[in-house]
Amino acid sequence: RGGIKTVLIPEENVKDLAEIPDNIKQGLEIIPVSHVDQVLERALVAELEPIEWSEADDLASQPAPHNVPDGAGQTAH
Repeated sequence: RGGIKTVLIPEENVKDLAEIPDNIKQGLEIIPVSHVDQVLERALVAELEPIEWSEADDLASQPAPHNVPDGAGQTAH
C-alpha cells in the first residue's frame, strides 16, 4: 500500500514478523536495524555534511538589546 517497498524495523522486532501474513510481507524489503546510524544510512538520500558551530559564535552574531530598563521582561513567580 502507498508504494512503500522498504521497511526498517528494530532488530528486537524481527521475532514479531512471524505474526504478519506472508501476503503483507510479499514485495517488501524488511531491514532490521539496531542503531540510528543504520536508519540514517538508508533513509537519507544525500550524505550529511558536518557543520562547525558553537553557542558562543551564535550569541556573538546576535545584536545586544538596546535601552532595556532594569527588570524589563522579568516576571516574579
